[in-house]
Amino acid sequence: MAVADGEIILHHYDTSPFSEKIRLMLGLKGLAWRSVLTPNMMPKPDLVPLTGGYRRAPVMQIGADVFCDSQVILAEIERLQPEPRAVVGPAFAVNLWADRLFFQPSVAVIFGQIGDSVPRSFIEDREKMAGAAFNIAGMKAAARPMRAQWRAHCAWIEQALESQDSPFLAGDKPSLCDISAYMNVWFLAGALPDVAQSLMAGLDRVHAWRGRVAAIGHGRRSELSGAEALEIARANQPGPTLAHESADPLGLDPGAAVVVMADDYGRDPIPGSLVAANRARITIARDEPSLGRLNLHFPRVGFTVARAPAPAQ
Repeated sequence: MAVADGEIILHHYDTSPFSEKIRLMLGLKGLAWRSVLTPNMMPKPDLVPLTGGYRRAPVMQIGADVFCDSQVILAEIERLQPEPRAVVGPAFAVNLWADRLFFQPSVAVIFGQIGDSVPRSFIEDREKMAGAAFNIAGMKAAARPMRAQWRAHCAWIEQALESQDSPFLAGDKPSLCDISAYMNVWFLAGALPDVAQSLMAGLDRVHAWRGRVAAIGHGRRSELSGAEALEIARANQPGPTLAHESADPLGLDPGAAVVVMADDYGRDPIPGSLVAANRARITIARDEPSLGRLNLHFPRVGFTVARAPAPAQ
């Protein structure tokens, strides 16, 4: 099937909690999008050429523009399709809470229970990504106290819904606040439904809210192969970018050779030429031999950018 100019291509896998946020955002906006299923571990031969080494899911592609990390993907979807409005109030602060503080007990609870059945290849992949041991024994030990923390996080959702007596966290309409907070509920319920049910016992508003968020749906999804997505990147040039801010604290000018890295895990250094740095995102250009010029976009919060070291003489 042909892909229209500017069409959204999402590289993801169906059990990815961070990808679920993007699928729901696309549903909230009522958008059509192309789905490229990528493996949940390396190697990812149809993704890494686009990203220069960035390995995490999801990644969004629009022609020769590649958006790495769910935070910048959500922001770009909101920019491209402002209505219905999704980014309201402290939406991105809620998103960061869900990604980090709420996600940590989710991982401990899930892998503390299923860790013995996790394939060794998955463990080795996550150890390479994190740069640390994937400590199943430690997760088992932490699982019970982390269940209490998970329920406490979920109770914040209950409290927010109760305090304003509204169907969604920001009022009468769903927003990014709901999509972000829902991620960990969806993740635990998909992996360990009985555990999720027990940890949400008595959180009646959360149960009802959960159904309303799920009902947003995923928009209009159709499948695309990874090879087709690479061909689309090859056939296009990057589009216009957000403006560079000369007052950026790093003091780097467009054209500078830089390296971008996540600041938590999956810290693969992504080299490129700075296109723009501003308060919202970092954009770098890369020349990929098999694809040509690509622009890669990263969120500012959660990523670092530094001048690339000078080549050895």
